[in-house]
Amino acid sequence: MALKIGVQNLEPLATAFVRFALVLLVCLPWLRWLPGKMPLIFVTALVSGAGYHALNANGFSLADNVSALAIAGQLGVPFSIIMAAIFLRERIAWKQALGITLALAGVSVITFDARVFDERLGLLLAVMACAVWAVGNLLFRHLKTVPVMTIHGWLALISLPVLGLTSLVAEPGALAGAIDLPPNVWGWFAFSAFGSSILGNVGMSWLLQRYPVGTVLPLTIPSPILLVVFAMIAFNTPLTAELVIGGLITLAGIWVIIVQMSKPQPDPKLA
Repeated sequence: MALKIGVQNLEPLATAFVRFALVLLVCLPWLRWLPGKMPLIFVTALVSGAGYHALNANGFSLADNVSALAIAGQLGVPFSIIMAAIFLRERIAWKQALGITLALAGVSVITFDARVFDERLGLLLAVMACAVWAVGNLLFRHLKTVPVMTIHGWLALISLPVLGLTSLVAEPGALAGAIDLPPNVWGWFAFSAFGSSILGNVGMSWLLQRYPVGTVLPLTIPSPILLVVFAMIAFNTPLTAELVIGGLITLAGIWVIIVQMSKPQPDPKLA
């Protein structure tokens, strides 16, 4: 919801830039040069930082149906399974395949909503952002020994010039206009940076470094449900039959995947 308010008052790339600037202020004390890991951190920052947030912000800028975007955002989980299968040759269990199919089918049902179909470009960008997020997850696997505040500090520092230069070219005057934003909008930017990025993303990274994925991911299930409720209250987003049915199918697919991931996996060395 904070992101939508941000892009309603500022251009999307500039919105992402301001968010990372605030994140960097918090993470700056943890920035450390990490010999041998900087190339991977640089690539991870471009993917999970500038790439993901640019796509996501543009998606929210082009679509007003925040509920549909919130549900489509759950595709990051099945996309992570698919990316791991492609790049890491990990096997997809049949229950995971079923969950992936349900998740994709659910988002497809949502597009039958006339209001969502008219905003399909924004929804497509949100889905693309999920795919980029999934690639970023693969990269994060190789940074498990790096403190999460250090990782996200570098993500912010590396993303800032990329987003800033891109905004200057594609959104002339947008960054300068950020200075004149009213205090309540800056409050939402602060919430986006500190609440979502610091508490949310950094907190999730911290949990994933210490607990199994199947234990952590169920915590994300209530997120789209809460976002749908907030969207109805804040943006008068209608709750259509397509949105309800598609959302339930998508969440059912995500749940199947998470349940499968929570089960102990056989040691490939013993197979």
